Amino acid sequence: MSIEQGGEKDIEKGLMTTEPSPSPSPSSTATAPALVLSNSGKRMDQAGKKKYVKQVTGRHNDTELHLAAQKGDLAAVKQILQDIDSQIVGTVSGEEFDTEVAEVRAAVVNEVNELGETALFTAADRGHLDVVKELLKYSNKESVVKKNRSGFSPLHIAATQGHHAIVQTLLDHDPGLSKTIGPSNATPLISAAQRGHIDVVDELLSKDSTLLEISKSNGKNALHLAARPGHVEIVRALLSRDPQLARRTDKKGQTALHMAVKGTSCEIVKLLLDADAAIVMLPDKFGNTALHVATRKKRAEIVDELLSLPDSNVNALNRNHKTALDIAVELPLSPESVDVRACLDKYGALRANELNQPRDELRKTVTQIKNDVHIQLEQTKKTNKNVQNISKDLRKLHREGINNATQSVTVVAVLFATVAFAAIFTVPGGDKDNGTAVVANSPPFKIFFIFNAIALFTSLAVVVVQITLVRGETKAEKKVVEIINKLMWLASVCTSVAFMASSYIVVGRKHKWAAILVTVVGGMIMAAVLGTMTYYVIKSKRGRASRKRDKSARRSGSTSWMPSDYSNSENDRIYAL
Repeated sequence: MSIEQGGEKDIEKGLMTTEPSPSPSPSSTATAPALVLSNSGKRMDQAGKKKYVKQVTGRHNDTELHLAAQKGDLAAVKQILQDIDSQIVGTVSGEEFDTEVAEVRAAVVNEVNELGETALFTAADRGHLDVVKELLKYSNKESVVKKNRSGFSPLHIAATQGHHAIVQTLLDHDPGLSKTIGPSNATPLISAAQRGHIDVVDELLSKDSTLLEISKSNGKNALHLAARPGHVEIVRALLSRDPQLARRTDKKGQTALHMAVKGTSCEIVKLLLDADAAIVMLPDKFGNTALHVATRKKRAEIVDELLSLPDSNVNALNRNHKTALDIAVELPLSPESVDVRACLDKYGALRANELNQPRDELRKTVTQIKNDVHIQLEQTKKTNKNVQNISKDLRKLHREGINNATQSVTVVAVLFATVAFAAIFTVPGGDKDNGTAVVANSPPFKIFFIFNAIALFTSLAVVVVQITLVRGETKAEKKVVEIINKLMWLASVCTSVAFMASSYIVVGRKHKWAAILVTVVGGMIMAAVLGTMTYYVIKSKRGRASRKRDKSARRSGSTSWMPSDYSNSENDRIYAL
């Protein structure tokens, strides 16, 4: 029955009803099966055109194309795809017809059933090569790599099932399919190796040898998974391409040898040991070597093969402090466990408590040394903590001293400013009626006026700095105090000069000798004080420089801490103020 434009389409339910044609054609009924919406009920629109797929049926809502692919019925697959032409004839023409047919065929081929499988996946799973080739003609990139709900792509399922010809066809179609990742990060190579499909393994490796580097999410690679089931040819093929695979470990720390001794193939064990004999003593994260695992699995032949190597240690201990003989003794009595124990005895196996005592003594000595070192480290931490506390206390005291010094300087600066400010209103020699000084034109008064002003402003500068000073690091505070003190020196000198100048005005010319005497005495006192302080400042700076050089020399020769360095240097720095 052909599609009528007047048909009522129920988009939500995925159904379609059509009004019967006045004169239906028997041939069209037989050759053109009815088309309906997809089994997912979705509407596939492109440029305003509706695309339909075949009637759903079967166990998993398979389309007719799925059923034909399952049976490998190539003729039915071709017929279904060709019938699309007759369904669209008359609706469009020319290039638009070809485009319409291609789009509908792609939709039919890409349609999935309830399991998420396309017809291509179904054919690859069942091993129908001809159907796969036919479907590839109409499959796009998305269809070829589409995975079912279990996480398998068409290539992955074909590799798992061992369909070599299909794997080859899919790889020829797109070589990049070889790196398709399936469940638990498994590649097609890993799945084929685990199932023992040597032809598929060779085909995949011929297309991309880097697949050997990819492991599952648990860390196991293709060699791990081929070794345990006993796939000898696959193990040989993998090792021939990369012998270093024998040393690769999974997340449990197990090599392929650990996996092989769990199985029954002694030949695989020999192949792995031929590739790298040193792996016989590689432990897993529990400390078990291949000998421990083989003993637990009661593989007497494999135990004998392992112990025949010169690198093998029959008395190796695992993390539970057990040898292979300890494990063998704990096994239930059986012919296999008896054979394993006999093999171990032949190579001189001992139980853990029978091993040489010097080893135990050495272990005790090492333990004691570790304990002593731990105690020393704890004591060192406590000592460092105490030193840090002492250092904090010293810094606190030093900070308090600086704060007291700055407070004293502030008081003195305020006093200087007060005296200097008052002197301008009680000038030597008195004032005239208009407020000007009587002796304003005399040189001594000019000297008095200038230096009194300098004393006032420097004292006020010190006061302003002290008031607005934000307390910070000790070094910064000391630097500010040094600058402030130099300003106080300047204020003192200016005040002294102002006083000496005013003395010449006050005593007058008759008693000029008194002013000269005051100038000489005051000058000597100020010069002596300032000179002495300058001397100690220079001496302190030189002393600090010398101590720094000595400390650097001591540190270059020894890393020990000298407790007297901090206290002495900090106390001596008081001269820097």
